[in-house]
Amino acid sequence: MSKPSDQPTPGARRKQVLLGLAVGAVVGAGIGWLSESWWAVLVGLTLGLATGLIMKPPAA
Repeated sequence: MSKPSDQPTPGARRKQVLLGLAVGAVVGAGIGWLSESWWAVLVGLTLGLATGLIMKPPAA
């Protein structure tokens, strides 16, 4: 019997990073709108990228 792999596929990993960037862009735009500072968008993108890289997507 072979044990299923715990590693996510590269496609799932890429999807997770892109989802993190999208969420970060939305959060950054919201914070930027509230604070009236466009620098918050960069902070949101950084936060989204970090979240997307840290989170482990589901295994295939």
